[in-house]
Amino acid sequence: MPDNLYSETDSVAHTVYRACNLCEAICGVAIKIVGSKIESIRGDDDDAFSRGHICPKAIAIQDIHEDPDRLRRPMLRVGNAGATAQWQEISWDEAFETVADNLARIITTHGNDAVGLYAGNPNVHNFGHILNFPPIAKLIKSKNIFSASSVDQLPQQLASHLMFGHQFLIPIPDIDHTDYFLMLGANPIASNGSLMTVPDVAKRLKALQTRGGKLIVVDPRRTETAAIADAHHFIRPGSDAAFLSALLTTLREENLVRPNQPEHLKDFDAAIAALSDFTAEAVADFCGIAATTIRQIARDFAAAKSAVCYGRMGTTTQAFGTLNQWLIYLVNIATGNLDRVGGALVTTPLMPLTGAGTRPGGYARWRSRVRKLPESNGELPVAALAEEILTEGPGQIHALFTLAGNPVLSTPNGRQVDTALAQLDFMFSIDIFINETTRHANIVLPPTSALNHDHYDASFNAFGVRNVTRLNQAIWQRAEDERYDWEIFSGICTLLAAKLHREYHPALKVRDVVKRSTERSPYAQGISFDDLLKAQHGIDMGALTPSLFARLETEDQKIHCAPEVLLADMSRLQAAINTAKSGALTLIGRRHVRSNNSWMHNSHRLVKGKPRHQLMMHPDDMAARSIADGSRVRIEARVGNIETEVLANPDMMPGVVSLPHGFGHGRAGVRMAIAQAHPGESANDLTDELLLDAVSGNAAINGVPVEVFAS
Repeated sequence: MPDNLYSETDSVAHTVYRACNLCEAICGVAIKIVGSKIESIRGDDDDAFSRGHICPKAIAIQDIHEDPDRLRRPMLRVGNAGATAQWQEISWDEAFETVADNLARIITTHGNDAVGLYAGNPNVHNFGHILNFPPIAKLIKSKNIFSASSVDQLPQQLASHLMFGHQFLIPIPDIDHTDYFLMLGANPIASNGSLMTVPDVAKRLKALQTRGGKLIVVDPRRTETAAIADAHHFIRPGSDAAFLSALLTTLREENLVRPNQPEHLKDFDAAIAALSDFTAEAVADFCGIAATTIRQIARDFAAAKSAVCYGRMGTTTQAFGTLNQWLIYLVNIATGNLDRVGGALVTTPLMPLTGAGTRPGGYARWRSRVRKLPESNGELPVAALAEEILTEGPGQIHALFTLAGNPVLSTPNGRQVDTALAQLDFMFSIDIFINETTRHANIVLPPTSALNHDHYDASFNAFGVRNVTRLNQAIWQRAEDERYDWEIFSGICTLLAAKLHREYHPALKVRDVVKRSTERSPYAQGISFDDLLKAQHGIDMGALTPSLFARLETEDQKIHCAPEVLLADMSRLQAAINTAKSGALTLIGRRHVRSNNSWMHNSHRLVKGKPRHQLMMHPDDMAARSIADGSRVRIEARVGNIETEVLANPDMMPGVVSLPHGFGHGRAGVRMAIAQAHPGESANDLTDELLLDAVSGNAAINGVPVEVFAS
């Protein structure tokens, strides 16, 4: 670590500038410290990107840093998991030796694939984890790698890989310059943006409208973002692909197709022609949107000076996730808005995720053992994790490594995952909490607080609505008996490599990688590593500019508009339209500005206020079932049932109910006192590991068939 850290015994007040690492917006914060104490956290008015904006999560950095439940030293579980489990602190050397011994034993006995690896959402907020997960995976050599990507954005990465040649060539809405913003299944007012790094999104959307532009939101719930839109249209969960196909068919029928740089497009006409049966009239009942409305949206989109179509969680975490992303890209291509100012542009970050030396991704290079689900970009769908543990035979997972993840609460059929984890031969976790998942671990190894180590937002800078950069420098040195993330990886891997007689490269330190990347970056624009060190408020590198066509990584340097696997999946969409039933309820999730995932529910600042765990339901649906507002209800799905409170909400589309994920903290053995005082119920005790996007294997955690009864 650097030697310019602050002393914990200093009695002088200092203000330290960093970016908040708790969501994708990476807002700049000013942290006032005295010695080892945090006096205050506020928005940094001089931040090059966020311009003083923060949300409540930024203030909660202090809660996480000071949390008495946050682990500081390795913990060994003695006895079974659950309420009677006993935990004892052990030395780091003993922890490393125990982990390496057990992994070596299991690999030697059962093979490489007997070890599963799971990386959770917080990893993308910790560059040290991003850097050091691939080397340990390479050392273990298992094909059973899973992550939160397959309950999130995997379809978007796969569509980019299939069309543009790289999983991270993901066009971002040029929100600051567009004239027409069509948004599907996204709620950035609550989420602060997702695969669209956009601090202070409310002001940016207001600026769009002030300059005469329009925001159109298509969502099964009138969300916080829909509430400020120029128009909001309810859509039946899981029908977005039909709606998008009808937009494209309308554009073709009305001679409104005008692609930008058609010489860079392969099979574009074939792609549009494949959608001809999906007219606005043919899909209107399935979508719940009138044919006249669909056609008018298509006309308005095509007529706008600039326009962009964007979809997120509601479009990726459903049965047609990859189709949706493909069709979103086609809408932008067909109207000439891909790689155009005011349309969809790719970011040019200081540390690129694309280009030479990066991982372009892949598809179906191997499949899961039990259900034969395809690999995407180096990992298997996490919906297969439990069955790969529970199903006996060669290749069965006997040991699991979880890195800052909580799949019991965040992946489909959480109860099945819970059951599977209890049957493992060995499990270890790198995590700061004993949560619903890590309570099953034999050993939990906690890295330092985020404020004790350097961090670089490599992922979020790569998807920013502006080109920006900053190095978040550590504030204090770690305590003598704590370890940085890279030290934990190094301690385990050095021993394991020796036991298996395999090669392992030294662990990667954030500052070293950032320095090397800065020196080699094709987009540095004269920015040196010293410039990063001195730039307390970050560096603005300018607005996004067209560059996608020049950066395509397909072999022929063209956009592949008609991938065969996606054309073939259109028959599944047609079958869904043909067999759609009316009257059934479907479950969707929702976000709140104070809640990102389960790991934030132990902050008293983030859980205060009105409860947020209730089921939202349209009053008409409640009346039809004789359900009273605020009463207890039973929600039933194929995989099980839960009971919770219901909240009448006319902002729900009739036939749709909403439950947030990340709750369910009432399980025995969890050591997160604040979270357990606000337990709620887990939405993933209702989601179905068999309900997937058939192309990517991404979990369909939106659009789950359910029924609701008065308790």
